[in-house]
Amino acid sequence: MSGHSQFKNIMHKKGRQDAIRSKLFSKLAREITVAAKLGLPDPAMNARLRAAIIAARAENMPKDNIERAIKKASGADAETYEEVRYEGYAPGGVAVIIETLTDNRNRTAGEVRSYFTRVGGSLAETGAVSFLFDHVGLIEFDAKVASEDAMLEAAIEAGAEDVASTPDSHEITATLETMREVAQTLEAKFGEPRKVGFVWKPQTMIAVDDETGEKILHFIDSLEDNDDVQNVYANFEVSDALMAKMSG
Repeated sequence: MSGHSQFKNIMHKKGRQDAIRSKLFSKLAREITVAAKLGLPDPAMNARLRAAIIAARAENMPKDNIERAIKKASGADAETYEEVRYEGYAPGGVAVIIETLTDNRNRTAGEVRSYFTRVGGSLAETGAVSFLFDHVGLIEFDAKVASEDAMLEAAIEAGAEDVASTPDSHEITATLETMREVAQTLEAKFGEPRKVGFVWKPQTMIAVDDETGEKILHFIDSLEDNDDVQNVYANFEVSDALMAKMSG
């Protein structure tokens, strides 16, 4: 187990303007509706739905919005969304995985392809870059809930694969098979996590120069602005100076 994070899902966090929050709530609601439709509408019996609700709470999504999204799954007019994963290469040979929930596969594919084309990247076949990532469960707690040693010990006992602690958080990874049990065990000990879900964790990171890094960060911004895109993962790292510039 490592004592510090070996991967960062690089997402340029924009300011919380009303329009951006509205778009975020829409994406969170879509995931809640899909999760409720695929399983039981009870978060205690549906791990994916529970994860979606936790994500919504973490963004201060109103309780009424959450309940409305769950009810929408059983309504006669409920939209049907398809889960589609896209993979490709951004500048610098950086591998990118994009998870979407779409009601029109052709539209989404065309839009995703256009983002790659604009940045000088290339959309590839499914499976072309996912072998460079590990699909794992991720549970994140606020750093305040436990010391680094206490979290490490509890995670090991719960059957986790890895723990990465920072001054802000504890990130615990688990296999797809053990994720639910690990999350339940740690939640019973430390309370509700900040995040829980499945992610694509890069096996190795590619360092890129600031010019390429800025281009990729803008590319990821464009993807995340798309209503159908839920998550974006990439195996690159940039300088602290660039991250400070982009966050400013």
